[in-house]
Amino acid sequence: MTTTQRTSGPSDASDAAASSAASAAGSPAAASAAASPGAAGLSSTAVPSGESIRLAGRSLLRIGPVSLLIRRRAVLVAAVLTVLLLLAVVLSLSLGTPYVAPADVLRALSGAGTPYDLVVFDLRLPRVVLAAVAGAAFGVAGTLIQSVARNPLASPDVIGITQGAGLAATVALTSGMAAVLVAPTALVGGLLAAALLFALGARHGLAAQRFVLAGVAVAFGFRALTEVVMLTADPIDGLRAQIWLIGTLAGKGWSEAAWIAGTLLVLLPVLAWAGWALNSTALDDDTARGVGLRPVARRIGLAGTGVLVAAMVTAQVGAVDFVALVAPQVARRLVRAERPPLVCAALLGALLLVLADLAGRRLFAPTQLPAGVLTAAIGGPYLIFLLLRGRRRSS
Repeated sequence: MTTTQRTSGPSDASDAAASSAASAAGSPAAASAAASPGAAGLSSTAVPSGESIRLAGRSLLRIGPVSLLIRRRAVLVAAVLTVLLLLAVVLSLSLGTPYVAPADVLRALSGAGTPYDLVVFDLRLPRVVLAAVAGAAFGVAGTLIQSVARNPLASPDVIGITQGAGLAATVALTSGMAAVLVAPTALVGGLLAAALLFALGARHGLAAQRFVLAGVAVAFGFRALTEVVMLTADPIDGLRAQIWLIGTLAGKGWSEAAWIAGTLLVLLPVLAWAGWALNSTALDDDTARGVGLRPVARRIGLAGTGVLVAAMVTAQVGAVDFVALVAPQVARRLVRAERPPLVCAALLGALLLVLADLAGRRLFAPTQLPAGVLTAAIGGPYLIFLLLRGRRRSS
């Protein structure tokens, strides 16, 4: 198989169009090569199976009939984020009462046996694993939704998914429903909010602006209904609902982490497709159709996957805001990519939530702050940064 390289233009849409056109022509390697900027000066080059060629900032790897374009900076950023996440996990397992030295934490995790096994495995590890898995899920959901909306401010807590789950959970918590039914009820509420969002935003091919505006309207509506339910509820039940709405990992662990991880595992083939399909989200509908793509079906698939992941993770850990908003855009800036990278956003979301939960446990010990309070403290300044950045660009 041969690949023909071209000079890359500055437009993100033109890169995606070239990649999609090559893909429609039936050559995966050509599709990957066409999408790579800075490939000028390379002539037609045969790429043997299992080998790679190096492009400007990227590598084209061919494995049998499949060719993958790998951004080397994204691999480096993912590796650094993985190391930082592992360090944050060890730190979170170490800090607390009692304090466990990092060396003892590592020995306990290796199965060597220490006096702190009970503290590490039973008291701290379930919550830390839940924080990492939930943060990764928020990062994935935010990446998919922001890419479809083509808006850095679009996230599950902006377009109404979180608010739908919150309303359902509030009704469950204030009506005397069994605690075990709160998470399934919240999941149903999040999915109903998603269905309403698609019903309102699906006209005109799920256009980005209409999708976001419909989501904001859904969010405000569900938030208002939640306030009505809380005002009419028993004060104790209302306080329980308020804690859930803030988002906390306290008292949760393996069960919630298993549900979130299971959802991501089941959706893994879809997420693998999504990582490839995100390359075409910058195309307008006419260009996408011109290269043989179905933009509406693709956007619905990406957005549907995003809201399903968001609804599941929100149902398990509550309305932890801003992780899905911040992680994709920070990851995009670290990688210097045209769109949020899926894997790096997941790793960054996991890192943010692990650190937020650790700060919530230790900053005001023995009082514990819900993780959602700390993520909101991060998200507020980030929103101000985005607004100021947008203002500077427009001036």
